[in-house]
Order: sequence, then structure tokens, then C-alpha cells
Amino acid sequence: MNVFPAIAELIPHTGPMILLDRVTAFDEDSLSAELVVRAGLFGDGKTVPAWVGIEYMAQTIGAYAGMKARLAGEPIRLGFLLGTRRYSGNVAEFRVGTLLTVRVDKIMQDEKLGAFECRIAGEGIEMTANLNVYQPPLDDTQL
Repeated sequence: MNVFPAIAELIPHTGPMILLDRVTAFDEDSLSAELVVRAGLFGDGKTVPAWVGIEYMAQTIGAYAGMKARLAGEPIRLGFLLGTRRYSGNVAEFRVGTLLTVRVDKIMQDEKLGAFECRIAGEGIEMTANLNVYQPPLDDTQL
């Protein structure tokens, strides 16, 4: 069984903005993570709007970038969601307490830009999207 770093060690978020719970799989081109939907910044305490799934996907891409950075001996860096295409699914909200698995697969990535095919799955839940992301280049002052 692989043991992966804590999410807080992979993304530049802190406190309640860390929405993922743990990495479950990683390879050169993909990463999977799990989370239990929780009340807090989003929703009414019982549900979270399905559009928050875009942030779940973006944080999973961030965790992928964080794993790649750790393997390269580089610092964790801030990245930006540029946009999403075809975000669709079969639910309008996620119930608090629901276990979700988020998987991102790299479509393409260069030094700055990336495109990922993303999927959220849970009991009776299937959401998909393509996300485009940007990460500023690493400069000598960040090392």
C-alpha cells in the first residue's frame, strides 16, 4: 500500500479551504483523491452545490502538481484555474457526509499550462469536466 503525503503538504491552501482528505493513487499522468463532503464555506449545512465540484477537481490537479514538485525537489507553488469545459453531471448538489473520489488525468501539460480530464464519483454521483490550469514558471528566487 502506498502512503502519500498529507494534502496540506501538496497544495498551497490552508485551513478550511483544503477540501480534499487524502491522495489514494498517483502516477506520471494522473492522481486520485478522496473527500467526505462537509459543511463549512459552501452550502446550507446539509448539502454543497455541485458547482463546488470544480474546486474539488482543481485541488486534485493542485495535488498532482504538488506530487510532481515533491518528486523534483521543488517547492509547492500556486496555480490558477483558467476555466472549465463541459462540466456536467447527474446531481445538483452533494449531501454532507458523502464520500467522493476525484480523479484527474493529464491531457497535456507544459511548463506553464495544463489541461486535465476530471471525474468525480460517489454513490449515485458522476460528474465530469475538462479543466485548464496555469502555473507560473519557477524562478530562481523561489528555490
